[in-house]
Amino acid sequence: MNHRLPLVFFLFFFSCHVLMAQEKADTLTIALPDAEKIFFERNLTLLAGKYNIDANKALIDQAKLWDNPFLITDQNIYADGKWFAHGKDVNGNPEGQFFVQIQQLIKTAGKRGKLIQLATTNTRLAELQFNDLLRNLKYQLRSDYYTITQLLNNHKVYAREAVELQRLVAGMQQQLQAGNIAQKDFIRVQALLLSMQQDMLTNDRQLQDVQTEMRTLLQMTDITFIQPVTTDSVSALPSFVVDTLVNTARVYNSAYLIQQQQLLYQQQNLSYQKALRSPDLTVGPEYDHNSNYAPNYVGLTISLPLPVFNRNQGNIKSAEYSVKQQETVIQQSETVLNNSVKNAYQKLLLTYQQSSAAPAGFYQRYDQLISNVVESYRARQLSLLEFIDLFEAYRDTQTRLQQQLLNLRLAKEELNFETGTDVVK
Repeated sequence: MNHRLPLVFFLFFFSCHVLMAQEKADTLTIALPDAEKIFFERNLTLLAGKYNIDANKALIDQAKLWDNPFLITDQNIYADGKWFAHGKDVNGNPEGQFFVQIQQLIKTAGKRGKLIQLATTNTRLAELQFNDLLRNLKYQLRSDYYTITQLLNNHKVYAREAVELQRLVAGMQQQLQAGNIAQKDFIRVQALLLSMQQDMLTNDRQLQDVQTEMRTLLQMTDITFIQPVTTDSVSALPSFVVDTLVNTARVYNSAYLIQQQQLLYQQQNLSYQKALRSPDLTVGPEYDHNSNYAPNYVGLTISLPLPVFNRNQGNIKSAEYSVKQQETVIQQSETVLNNSVKNAYQKLLLTYQQSSAAPAGFYQRYDQLISNVVESYRARQLSLLEFIDLFEAYRDTQTRLQQQLLNLRLAKEELNFETGTDVVK
């Protein structure tokens, strides 16, 4: 009989480790807007995404630059026993030779402008990818924030039950030693306490994991305990027109907009590949001293490749297929967007209806029940089975309430996530 008590006490104190650690560590009591502000300022993943945007903007400036001109020169080094002979000989005849030419590449068919368009579209893609990263991390931050709220409230329920059961077990042990109660009743209450402590331990282990994930998002390297500031009230759900939500998602959902921008990029790439069929022109002046029919020759050089064999056929065909491929992807993304938004809205409606189904004051009255149940059992007004049933029902009801509140908050955030903006608070 008594050999089980150390195990029960061990689990009790071990399950309270979260609250003890919270007292030792710094506690950051923070509202969600303040947490998001810290997240925007500190998160290194977002900072890396911003640098990527800046890198792509620099490529736009690079695409605007002209190609550098080429300088070509040729001059004599040694001739007729003389080194670097230039000027005139003793008879007044010019000697030595040098040649100077400057060449400038001129891109035809608007290639330079098309490269600028590609670089600009690529920068827009980087911005949309950053927005999509922000959308995902923001959803994760809010989910963790609300999950911490739920797990902390669950811990309070378990802790309250633990206090009541500890008192009851201590009193029953004295009654057992006095021979006033049956050993089986005492063991059954001990088992109830043990089961409750195991549930509490599982809850607290999950709380530690979510706390760690939250601290990572906020770039906190210490063991600061994050204490959310939330209420259990359920605000009224605004009325929405589903088609309006879908249209909103078409404007703000970054994952959908990325596919649209990808199509534009492929179309611009096709235009650029077609422009490459036209040969680029290389022009430039040249000066030849003392090696042509005239002592001082000035000419103009013009060169261009002849598009006889290679007219960029393969790259054009590949770009055409890439456009068709992306058009198919957009059709799929349109379907996914439509269904995802409607599904998120339907889940929010169902969750809200469930949250509003309980009679007013039901959970508050149930919360007052637990102390009365213990006292009634001590006074022998309840049987052991009735006591255990009511005690477990209380715990189940309270944790279900917290899960219901979490489900409602997550359903709201899922709709915000799918539409790409906060359509519901």
